Amino acid sequence: MKALPIATTGAPLSILAIGAHSDDIEIGAGGTLLSWLAGASPIDVDWCVLSANGPRNDEARASADAILKKARTRKLHLMNYKDGYFPAEYMSLKNFFQQLKDSVAPDIVLTHHATDAHQDHRLIAELTTNTFRNHLVLGYEIPKWDGDLSRPNMYFALSERALAIKIEHLMNHFATQRSKDWFDDETFRGLARLRGMECRAPENYAEAFHVNKILIS
Repeated sequence: MKALPIATTGAPLSILAIGAHSDDIEIGAGGTLLSWLAGASPIDVDWCVLSANGPRNDEARASADAILKKARTRKLHLMNYKDGYFPAEYMSLKNFFQQLKDSVAPDIVLTHHATDAHQDHRLIAELTTNTFRNHLVLGYEIPKWDGDLSRPNMYFALSERALAIKIEHLMNHFATQRSKDWFDDETFRGLARLRGMECRAPENYAEAFHVNKILIS
């Protein structure tokens, strides 16, 4: 499969990463972000977590600080919307997204995908695509009990090292999640191996995304 390079030319790249909860960005796109940040391009990142309450705020901040060490610039938006109740906060979230749009001009937006079974994820996907209509939006996937993994149409191949760093990062930074039976290295490695098989990734692993539209010029 022919690969199109990103963050390898040295040209600046601006990224907006959005997650409903403190570990979502890292689970869905952590390997991709780590790979881009290790590339030749200077990268500016806006990192937005909508539900980062109590100890999960500390986890979100420490995790972002660790991943974004190589970013040229970074800005954290850590909000305190209640986990599981995003639909009830629609107006407030809509206003937040409008304010966010006025303050950032990303080349790429990373967010949840539209058919995610979690109501918070699904609403964030909707608000992202409604707000950032003229942007490249990549919808990442989160494994969960609901069994809602679907058919992605874009892949980013990961090196074995990038995947290992991602998994180690997740295990080290999200102690509040380690009691969940799905939150372990086998889940994350298994999904990356499956997606790597689907795109014939050179080192067998990949993260997958959903893309509604993309402009090639």
